[in-house]
Amino acid sequence: MIRPVIVEPLMSLPLMSGCGSSEISAMPRFVILRHETPSGSPKLSHWDLMFEDDAVLRTWACETLPEADASVDAYKLPDHRLAYLDYEGPVSGNRGSVTQWEAGEFEVACDSPACWSVELQGRQLVGCLTLTLHDPGTQLWHTRFVPASNQA
Repeated sequence: MIRPVIVEPLMSLPLMSGCGSSEISAMPRFVILRHETPSGSPKLSHWDLMFEDDAVLRTWACETLPEADASVDAYKLPDHRLAYLDYEGPVSGNRGSVTQWEAGEFEVACDSPACWSVELQGRQLVGCLTLTLHDPGTQLWHTRFVPASNQA
């Protein structure tokens, strides 16, 4: 059973080291969360794509999950706390709740200001996910997922 805890935005609390895990992963981790927002919220329910990057999670929000060989819009969000890698439950500030849909490890294939590509090794998603910056003003990115079975 997952115990709900209130997770504050990244800037609200200092990041803590030594989160109680004695395991050190050889590869960084990722998680995809379903973020259900409360009725009447200005933000729609969406999927959060989160990727471990040192002491933070690089985060994008999508209305739909990235699909095989199809482009899906995503918006870059501020970095999130590492706690979301293992968290499910209510989000502080009456912003709804999150449920983990996918998790695993990844390896960065390309990292530039306008393109970020990773090789995913998840429970369900195995393959290459590429995020390409489409509009720097709105932080609109396009995602494209190519399953490992489709890669040459």
